[in-house]
This record gives sequence, structure tokens and C-alpha cells, in this order.
Amino acid sequence: LPPECTCTWTDWIDVYYPTANRNDGDYETFDRIESAIPSWECAKVENISCRATKFPSVSIEDLGQKVECSVQHGLICNNKDQTIGGVIPMPVCLNYEISVCCTPNLPECIPHSTPSTPGTTTTTPVPLPSTTTTTVPPPSSTTTVPPPSTTTTVRPPITTTPPVPSPSSTSTPV
Repeated sequence: LPPECTCTWTDWIDVYYPTANRNDGDYETFDRIESAIPSWECAKVENISCRATKFPSVSIEDLGQKVECSVQHGLICNNKDQTIGGVIPMPVCLNYEISVCCTPNLPECIPHSTPSTPGTTTTTPVPLPSTTTTTVPPPSSTTTVPPPSTTTTVRPPITTTPPVPSPSSTSTPV
């Protein structure tokens, strides 16, 4: 792929806030993000990082909650899947936010179908990584800034998928 097709990390996205209702949870899914932010465009999610808003430097594995953080769906946390324990003494989901590495929506970056013979098309398959959990390493020093903070430093996540180029120094607004 051409260099302009390198995925770019978004700012942290948080479009849903969980309630204590047993049938609720936190759903930072791509369809909810598209509904909440009409200008959001991500041709293909290549990587994802998920974190709890109240515990940004704690990896999601260490929070004691059952969550899905995947390039297929985004983040899904169901209150009914939680047990008492972990960082909060209640069986409800924390509020999470996600950052995704998006392939730009350019024709040369998107896999497409190529006609081979009339009436048939050949689709170029793109392997999807399996569901992975990625985390943001804790910063070496922490400065507490009262909200609203407009500056976010995103470090490349530690991942179990093949390495992804580091994000560029400019952040693409969502």
C-alpha cells in the first residue's frame, strides 16, 4: 500500500455512558460512533486501544471487568457480565473510551472488487486480525489536569498483532 494509506490514530472517543441498569453497559461501538459523530470516517480499523476514563493508565486486563475490545466491533461491556470485585465494588461497567488506527478513506487504500470475466467479480481478501486487547502503557510521570483537557498524548499500544507503524506527529481530528 502507498505511504498515504498508513493508518492514523484517532483521539480518544467516548460516545456512551453506562447506567447502573443490569441490561445496560458501555458500548463504544463503530455504529454508535458513526451515529454520534456524523463526520467520523474510518475506512478500515487496523488497530484499537481501549481504556477506562477514570483509570487511563491501568490496562483493561487489570480492571477486573469482562469487556470486548476489538477491531471488528469497538468496545462492548455488558453490566450483566460483571461481578463484584476489581477496581469498583459494584457489578457495573466502568466508562470506557477507545482510540482506533484508521486507514484513510482513499480509493488506493481500500480493497476493492476487480471484474475478471463478465458477470463475475474477484474480491481481494484482506485478513482481519483476531480480537486483540491493546493497552496504553502508563506514562513515566503523571500530571493531573482538571477537565476539560484538550491535549492527549497517545502512545502506540502494546499489541499481539503484527507491528503497526507509529502514529504520525500530527493528530487527525475526529
